[in-house]
Amino acid sequence: MVADISLQSPRQLDSAFSNIPAFQHSSIWHFPPFPIIPPVPSILDKQSALVDEFAAFPTWEERYTRLIAMAKALEPLADADRIDANKVRGCSSQVWLVQRNDGGRLYFRADSDAVLVRGLVALLLHVYSGHTPREILGTPPDFLEDMGLNAHLSPNRANGLASMAARIRQIAEAAHAPS
Repeated sequence: MVADISLQSPRQLDSAFSNIPAFQHSSIWHFPPFPIIPPVPSILDKQSALVDEFAAFPTWEERYTRLIAMAKALEPLADADRIDANKVRGCSSQVWLVQRNDGGRLYFRADSDAVLVRGLVALLLHVYSGHTPREILGTPPDFLEDMGLNAHLSPNRANGLASMAARIRQIAEAAHAPS
């Protein structure tokens, strides 16, 4: 017997297969008791979404407002994490970056004493946190140029942003290196 699988509804499909002995008493059409976890967007997807989001703002004042909102949404670091070893060198403001390697993925947390810099680091965390070292190393922060950030930041801020991105790449290189 050949089942007609061109039927429309799952109930019709279930009914069509119930006449086939191999599918009788089968739980093939029952869903598992756990939630389906959506896939993590790729770094490129996140970068592209940010470029599109910021391009939708007609003025740089609105883009800065969005960066400040991202800064405010960033969870502050505990005082115990605000240590010299976690400081990002090359930033005119103080920036601390903490990482955790969990299951081969790097998770980042960061903070800064300047609200705009805090927003810039929030951009980087949004893009890179939760990905493998290989993914991070394979996807440079070109989106920052696509967003036009470097052209609208002071030289000190632009250098600081480059230092934050470089520090994330250093951490990924260290985690990716063979032991």
